[in-house]
Amino acid sequence: MSISKELQVLKEFKCPDRCVLSAYVNTNPADPDQLKGAWRIHLKSGLKRIEEYITASKDENELQAFKKLKDKVVKEIEDHQHDLHKGVVIFASENPELWSVHYVQVHVRTSFHWEDHPVLEEMEYMYKAYPEAGIVLPSFGEVRILDTAMGFLNDELIYDFEPNLQGWGDRKKSSDDDNHPAIGSSKVDVLEPRLKENLGRFYKGMGEIVEKLKKERGWKEIHVAGEAELAKAFAEILREKPASCIHKNLNNSKPYEVLHQVFEK
Repeated sequence: MSISKELQVLKEFKCPDRCVLSAYVNTNPADPDQLKGAWRIHLKSGLKRIEEYITASKDENELQAFKKLKDKVVKEIEDHQHDLHKGVVIFASENPELWSVHYVQVHVRTSFHWEDHPVLEEMEYMYKAYPEAGIVLPSFGEVRILDTAMGFLNDELIYDFEPNLQGWGDRKKSSDDDNHPAIGSSKVDVLEPRLKENLGRFYKGMGEIVEKLKKERGWKEIHVAGEAELAKAFAEILREKPASCIHKNLNNSKPYEVLHQVFEK
């Protein structure tokens, strides 16, 4: 399920009384406030404050329901403590049942909520900044496409261009691709007219593929990044203007570096 669809489901979730625990936890190891796993302290102290509040209300059923969810949330995060990213967002309820976990690669502000509905404002803010998006990296030798959401790479596709054969095909990214000779070769200004014409046809066909991927994968945005002439040329063949067009060759960059350039610059 896409994040946009899951958010819609969460918006419709409701309890007769308070039963939903919404937990936002900053686990970013690069954050000075998270030195030596400080997220553990913030997690347990935040949940303890809610437990104390419920205890004071003297509703034993509500307290027991919260304790079960608290233990489940703590176990979930501790079980994944060795592969945490920048943040964790969890929405949980016992009755009716709800368990929605998101390990995200975007900044999360630690907070905890106990309500009759999931508290989604922070999640919606993050999604607005990092929606489902396709990042297109055109070069002379290939077009590289990153399928992303919430700062994560979902998939990576590469379409090769054979200039003399007017042919092209798609392939998955592999470890051997780092030495692919065509990557970054984009001196379109010195190409023969015939090769420029073939490249134009290649880009036109790729534009149709990108539009199809946008529909199939639910992208809210398309971003283009490449050397100026190639990025401009590819952006112009798209039916909808891209959300951004960055004049920088990122084809040799790792996916997380590309995402940083596109979304955080």
